[in-house]
Amino acid sequence: MINRKAIGYITANYTGEAVSVLTDVRPIASIPFMGRYRLIDFPLSNMANAGIKTVGLVMPGNYRSIIDHVGHGKDWMLDRKKGGLFPLPGNPYGTTKRGMRFLLRDIISNKMLFERSDKPYVVMMGSNIIFNLDLNAIIDAHEFSGAGITMVYVRAERKHTDCSSLVIGDSGRVQQVKQGCEFGDNKFMDCFIINRDLLLQIIDRYQSADYLDLFEAIAGDFSLIDVCSYEFKGLAIGIFNERTYYARSMEMLNPDVADQLFRKDRPIMTKAHDAPPAKYSAGSNATNSLISAGCQVDGTVRGSILARGVVVESGASVTNSIIMQSCVVKTGARVENAIIDKGNVIPANTELRGTPDAILVVGKNQMPA
Repeated sequence: MINRKAIGYITANYTGEAVSVLTDVRPIASIPFMGRYRLIDFPLSNMANAGIKTVGLVMPGNYRSIIDHVGHGKDWMLDRKKGGLFPLPGNPYGTTKRGMRFLLRDIISNKMLFERSDKPYVVMMGSNIIFNLDLNAIIDAHEFSGAGITMVYVRAERKHTDCSSLVIGDSGRVQQVKQGCEFGDNKFMDCFIINRDLLLQIIDRYQSADYLDLFEAIAGDFSLIDVCSYEFKGLAIGIFNERTYYARSMEMLNPDVADQLFRKDRPIMTKAHDAPPAKYSAGSNATNSLISAGCQVDGTVRGSILARGVVVESGASVTNSIIMQSCVVKTGARVENAIIDKGNVIPANTELRGTPDAILVVGKNQMPA
């Protein structure tokens, strides 16, 4: 299936205000999730499932991990002679405002992507609010409405300081975009559809305001542009810092929650790896956990997420933790309420323990050899 109506544009170069060792070596978009995915997999898969075959990906300065993961887009069916995945130059955000994901400077810099397209619409997404939706239904609703922009929102299930919220009038038109949202507000999902011709007009009209986010720049012209809204009734997970990353990951251990994000009719695609199935030795114990291919479990794993190639040796235990790729938990070691980034070896008889309110985070290759 090829979508004849839209091209895609994904921003991956913004940073959050929260400092974390998890993003010292990678952008937010390439943070591992659920053992085998990266956050960037979700916007790419949403577009691939809708048949969008031309996608621009705005790259951060530390782009190596994203390029290593997405390559030419083969795993999302974007390695094509016509169209395909286009890595785009991104501008440094510096100290950014919360909720600022669509820097006008980036859009202006990559004007050629939109000029060369013959599709009438552009689907724009961020990377750290993840969801699984039917983009074709939203594109059709946008076309039917006759609006210039359609912004996708969901009812906020909790307070979010890093999200934006929409003030929506009786006609479903967006009147204002506000920073932050409270429980029950209309949480903007960093997903919207814009008419390509309108986007090119905005690029020409707002050159002098290129330091602003797109929606900051056009705030005074909402009534003229006709900004419509579309309510998504599924699951939308925001990951902005270590606390939300840990909490949302642990929620995925509930099959009823995970099934809302991982659907058979709209699969989430990721980079293919050739790895053997996880191996469980006699006497090992694994309960309520997600354990990826290539893992070896000789000890105990409870309520945890293990990425590819993790080894838990005999007598070791991992509880309520996220262990990333190629880590080794040696005999007698204890890990609890922790996030352990890739490549760490936890020495024998060592205890790494956080609390549910203060998760212990160990950065990539930080444990002494």
